Amino acid sequence: QVQLVESGGGMGQTGGSLRLSCAASVSISGTNVMAWYRQAPGKQRELVAGIGIWGTTNYADSVKGRFTISRDNANRTVYLQMNSLKPEDTAVYYCKGRFLGVDYWGQGTQVTVSS
Repeated sequence: QVQLVESGGGMGQTGGSLRLSCAASVSISGTNVMAWYRQAPGKQRELVAGIGIWGTTNYADSVKGRFTISRDNANRTVYLQMNSLKPEDTAVYYCKGRFLGVDYWGQGTQVTVSS
């Protein structure tokens, strides 16, 4: 059973930083894409950032230049470094990974940015 556990959420201030972690219960070294999504109240879940098996990354336009996704295959962890936080970054952040063709999601971690 694949489990993804997010941590690192909480309260942040405008202009501040937070780092989210996503720990997997299985190896992620063979996983093509690991990604972070977020869902704000009343809005659809949206892709924030993704990272491929060779380290190729992609970002939503709204976070480009502020957020950085990275992966540590040895520790089975994916990170999301969030800098220059804005109130509109407030959302529940979810980690997603595809293992053997099946998408798995973490339980989510709340990020709240105060103005």
